[in-house]
Formats: sequence, C-alpha cells, structure tokens
Amino acid sequence: MQTLISGSIAYDYIMDFPDSFKNHILPDQIHILSVAFAVEKMQKNYGGTSTNIAYTMKLLGGEPIIFAPIGSDGNEYLEYLKKMGINTNYIPISKKLLTSSAHIITDKDDNQITAFYAGAGLEAAEKNIKDVKEDIKFALIGAMYKKAMLEHAKQCHDLRIPFVFDPGQQITALSPQEIAAIVGQAKFLIVNDYEMKLVQEKTGWDSEELLNHVEVLITTLGSKGSVIKTKEEMFEIGICPPQSVDDPTGAGDAYRSGFFTGYLKGFDYKTCGQMGSVAATYAVEKYGTQNHTFTMEEFEKRYEDTFEETLSLKM
Repeated sequence: MQTLISGSIAYDYIMDFPDSFKNHILPDQIHILSVAFAVEKMQKNYGGTSTNIAYTMKLLGGEPIIFAPIGSDGNEYLEYLKKMGINTNYIPISKKLLTSSAHIITDKDDNQITAFYAGAGLEAAEKNIKDVKEDIKFALIGAMYKKAMLEHAKQCHDLRIPFVFDPGQQITALSPQEIAAIVGQAKFLIVNDYEMKLVQEKTGWDSEELLNHVEVLITTLGSKGSVIKTKEEMFEIGICPPQSVDDPTGAGDAYRSGFFTGYLKGFDYKTCGQMGSVAATYAVEKYGTQNHTFTMEEFEKRYEDTFEETLSLKM
C-alpha cells in the first residue's frame, strides 16, 4: 500500500558535544543566556522527517511517496532518493530557496539542541494532496512548515484519507486550537514523552481526553520503549537492545517507519510497536539518520531474537 508522507526534506548537520549541556547553563541566568559548545565531530547527512521515515519504510518493503519540496541545492539528494527506489514525483525543486537544514548538537546524555532552517519547506503549503495521481489509502503528516501541516491535514480529512499526526518540534509553533483541530482529524497521534506534555499543556487534554478525539495514541519513551493506547487497550513496548549507541538522531523516525509499515501490513498494535523498536535500534547504531541498513530477513531475525515471536514481512 502506498503511503503519502508530508514532512521536511533536510540536510542534517549532526554534532557531538562530549560533555553535558547542564554543566554549561546557569539556570538563574537563562534570561541572558550566551553559550558556545565546542563539538568533537560534525557530519553532513541526508535528513528530514519525510525522507527519514521513507528511507526505513522502503527497507521494510513499504511504498512511501514523499510529498514535500526540496531546495535549489537538492539535486544530489533527489538522485539519491531515486536510486533508493523512492517515489519522487511530488518533490518540486524550489527556484528561490535552499533545502531545509537542521543543525543538531547532542551531548553525552543524549540531550539535543537543534536549530532548524525551513528553506524550501516554506513552499510546502502550495502543494495539494488531491493532485496526487496514485491511490493513497494512508498518510503521515510530519513536522514541517506550520501552514503546510494544517493544509495537508485538512486535505487528508476532506479526501477521507486516514492519517498520522506527528507534530514533533512544531508543537511549539502550533496554537492550542490548531493542535486540537488536527488531532480531531487524525487517526493516530504520535509524539515522544516531552512532546506529549506539551500537547497536554496546550490543549488541556489528558491522554484519556485525547482518545476522545484520536483513535490511537502513541508515546515514544526513548530508551524506555513506547506506549500505545486506544480506548480499549494499552501496550507497553520494550526496546530492542542496541549493539552500540552511536547517535540517537533519527531513532524516532525509524520507529515510525517500523510501526506504520507493520500497521499497513495488517499487524496488531503490539507487533507494530515492536517493529518500531527494532527499526529504531538500527538507526541508533549508526551515525546519522539514513546510514543504517538491513535486509527483511535480518530484521525478522532480530525481531524474533528480541521479542521471541515470529515475524513475516512478506505476507
């Protein structure tokens, strides 16, 4: 089943800070904050919410369609996506703006500070999902230019395409009314635990009330796994132990790829969550968000070794 993914396409500049941010920030002086972090390592990688999710989804046999613009400097990125076999028919090239970019600093405690430049993503709202020729049965609305998120969510709702609302860092840009509106249109809401607190604070809705507006609520908990809730049931999903922790950046996107590929294959939510955990671990073990790789057979074996359950991805 083809999945439309609306979200950013970006270049990631990933940096490692060998200390803890907390050791260099004075809480009582936040109002005059001025800090500089000397990083040990920096790499430029392919990134962005839509492309990160599409990358791992493709490894799992999915059929993602990226629905987002790329910048005037993005030809190399576009060719890379085509070589991956990912549908790029709905990735227009901006004539005026550079590709979105994220500058991410990770400290030794896996805390992150990110500066994001929207770039060509500012043109995403000009795209309309009704123009997609393929028969779209499912969509994911990820973090990107706020206006585009609102437009694409409404378009999915009007076209009766069930979708995932994955607001990520854009929660701070969305008003309480805007968050409530998209949640009310979505089938799934997926956020990490910090983002969940922001959603609840902005809307005034606890998890029980959120489930009056969305069918499935997924909260990722980093190294503690994830929790999947519906009105009828709840699943606490453990992690797949990583062989190394090279970089947590992109683990959340990989989780989404695993979960929703499983969902589109007809698996139950518990299996989907466990697939998300395995996919996230592959991302954690590599520096960058699209540098991990696996065959479906390798994925199945790792899943079975971790959760002691059989998984068949070719069904």
